Amino acid sequence: MTSVQPATDTATPVRLPQRWLILAVLCVAQLVVVLDNTVLTVAVPVLTTELGASTAEVQWMINAYALVLSGLLLTAGSAADRYGRRRMLLAGLVLFGAGSLAAGLASTSGQLIAARAGMGVGGALLVTSTLAVAMQVFDAAERSRAIGVWAATSALGFAIGPPIGGTILAHLPWGAIFLMNVPIVLVCLLVGRALVPESRGPAGGRLDVPGAVLSTAGLTAVVWAIISGPERGWTSTEVIGVAIVGVLVLGIFVRWERRIPHPMLDMGFFRDQRFVGAISGVVLITFGATGALFLLTQHLQFVRGYPAWEAGLRMAPFALSIVLLNVSGVVAGVIRRLGLAVAIAVGMTLLAAGLALVTLFPSDGYAVLLAGLIVMGAGCALANPAIVEAVMSAIPAAKAGAGAGVDGTMTEVGSSLGIAVLGAVLNARFAALLPAAVAGAGSFPAALAAARDGAEREAVTVAFASALETGQLVGAAAVLIGGLVAAGLLHRADRTIST
Repeated sequence: MTSVQPATDTATPVRLPQRWLILAVLCVAQLVVVLDNTVLTVAVPVLTTELGASTAEVQWMINAYALVLSGLLLTAGSAADRYGRRRMLLAGLVLFGAGSLAAGLASTSGQLIAARAGMGVGGALLVTSTLAVAMQVFDAAERSRAIGVWAATSALGFAIGPPIGGTILAHLPWGAIFLMNVPIVLVCLLVGRALVPESRGPAGGRLDVPGAVLSTAGLTAVVWAIISGPERGWTSTEVIGVAIVGVLVLGIFVRWERRIPHPMLDMGFFRDQRFVGAISGVVLITFGATGALFLLTQHLQFVRGYPAWEAGLRMAPFALSIVLLNVSGVVAGVIRRLGLAVAIAVGMTLLAAGLALVTLFPSDGYAVLLAGLIVMGAGCALANPAIVEAVMSAIPAAKAGAGAGVDGTMTEVGSSLGIAVLGAVLNARFAALLPAAVAGAGSFPAALAAARDGAEREAVTVAFASALETGQLVGAAAVLIGGLVAAGLLHRADRTIST
């Protein structure tokens, strides 16, 4: 076993000979975390039947993981800086593995929901510690490429979740979806323990417990309101009430962090124009990109009729192009040549162009979709690592965990908003285009079921396809505007610093 000594972040990172193997471990750990956000979507019918789960229980099986993960990201990042990034990485692997084992062996809906929440705790530690460790292991010359590979892993997990889930369900019981994580986690745990060096922020000190409680409660409430808005109604008392409580709690969190000597999140970061521009970009970009990609998968499933796993498989070129461009080092070279601001603008323009291509030139074949996915993948391959690097470079290396927590939190908020808001655009447009005979149907399947003959079913399908086009174009516009705004903020901040 490699002997490693705890270190602070005051020195320039030494180029460890095993650094790329360490990055491979970090990426595999990140992959299983992201994959578990999407892999369960294909198992809903099986879970409903075998566990006798209600619609609300199925929703909690899916959302418990995302809610706990997003609520704990800031706390997890702070803990990594204070107690050691390697230590939190290993703790995250243990918790995620234990939660996966419990989920795979669950026999009731309540047990599965609890296990998924436990996986969310481990996931929060892994999302923050993997990025924070990468920031310490790689020096400035190689960091852009390393961050690019790490960011590409998330896109890969998003795309391969449904195909993997569908393949497993075709041959094995549903519990295997979770049990497959256990050997992967064990390998990462053993290799990570042997190779990953320890690092922590020089300040140390105890964890800010009140800040952790306030941030977790506030973020969980806000994300829950965003996720629940489309289903329960954005104007419902429940959604509005929880959202208001969440915002108020986060306001108290900000006041608390300003008063204590060693806050978990230094509010001084928000006086830095570069930091504000970077995190604004994370929200704007993930809002448009995740929401538009969500609508594209809806198109493949409901309009073209592909099952979820096959729809995910047909989306694979998007993720594969991101991975190949980053692993090859092409993206890192382009980012160095263009600079972060221009790279973000070009990347998001390509992503928007790919979405527009798929939407404006529909085809029953695969060629147009494939071309659009490759263009979109090239855009994400360029923009994602650039925006992550912009966030992480705007804060001291000693607080890499906190930076990873902020990046992860803004990503979760932007993704949830994108799916919720663009989903609302889709539903509103669909309701407006529905034939009078099925007006009031709450969803595409419900409208099809209410249709009385083939002509009405065709009209329902055409209405849904048209609504999807509207939503995807709105998403493309959001991607383009978000990318340009983020790039403009970063460019302005860089000009201010240089003068």
